[in-house]
Amino acid sequence: MNCYILSCDSHVERALTHWNKVGKPKMIVAPMVNHSELPFRMLCRKYGAEAAYTPMLHSRIFIESKKYRSQEFTTCQDDRPLLVQFCANDPAILLEAAQTVEPYCDYVDINLGCPRRIARTGNYGAFLMDNLPLVKSLVENLALNLKIPVSCKIRLFPDLPDTINYAKMLQDSGCSLLAVHGRTRLEKDSRKSIANWSAIRAVKEAVRIPVLANGNIRHMDDIDSCLRETGADGLLSAESLLRNPAMFAGFRLAEWVVMGNEEDDGGLYKDGGLDQCDLLVEYLKLCEEYPVPWIMILSHVHNMVGDWFVDCPEIRDELNRKAKANGLTFEFLYGMVHRLREVGSRIPLYVKG
Repeated sequence: MNCYILSCDSHVERALTHWNKVGKPKMIVAPMVNHSELPFRMLCRKYGAEAAYTPMLHSRIFIESKKYRSQEFTTCQDDRPLLVQFCANDPAILLEAAQTVEPYCDYVDINLGCPRRIARTGNYGAFLMDNLPLVKSLVENLALNLKIPVSCKIRLFPDLPDTINYAKMLQDSGCSLLAVHGRTRLEKDSRKSIANWSAIRAVKEAVRIPVLANGNIRHMDDIDSCLRETGADGLLSAESLLRNPAMFAGFRLAEWVVMGNEEDDGGLYKDGGLDQCDLLVEYLKLCEEYPVPWIMILSHVHNMVGDWFVDCPEIRDELNRKAKANGLTFEFLYGMVHRLREVGSRIPLYVKG
């Protein structure tokens, strides 16, 4: 028992030392399939993100397909701290994939939180919550054989004590950083269910490794509230960053600002001179520097300027026709932005003054 305690203490000490080494990032880009790719990560980093996850990578396909590796995992010197996330259900396959990327990242992350049907079919993500011995073996095998720490991203069990025990098991198995999405496996739609920050606080109080919170982050006020209410060491944002990659720099979409009444907002907010088209142009330039599949670029275009398409449906339809015909080019996209500026409504972002 004493050896176990010493081993646990040593692991926690190493986890905290590494967390300090990477700068204790508070504002982090969450893993998003087809969305948290290198150009988007670099855009978010420019606007305040202090660390980022890659999209979820399928560990078996990653080691079997050179094309998959080259398209789905790209990075650069400034893309740090970086967490590379894998889904897996085989410890040996996961280790082989993880060893391929460990020279290029700061953590290898295990996806234990995806609630989608494809995760059920593939037996990974949140559906591994039904097989805790397998989860334990996935974490232990990485922790024993990698030179960098292991992180895990989880969801809540319906009963809080089960979540607490789960988090402790992950820590004892060698997890050095734990991200907690404050919803259960059944709560897939963030618009219909509010993340449970009090459950995240309970996890934070139960373990000794750094904990990240995930859920209910729309703008800077939410960031401050989340960190205060959960006690977490940092937080992740996903969907909100897709619409507003500058959120971590304090910019917010107009819908989150009381407009036209300085008394209502206390004069705290002002037009920051930045809009979604500005951000899209910056993103496109990064895509030219760091090429990614067009399907990723197209999705970001719709997320960033979808509000503008409401006033310009003909431009949206032309974009979709080009994409369907595999005719997208950067020249066309820059021209599209110019046309949106000419005929569309300017939808500003606001920044705290």
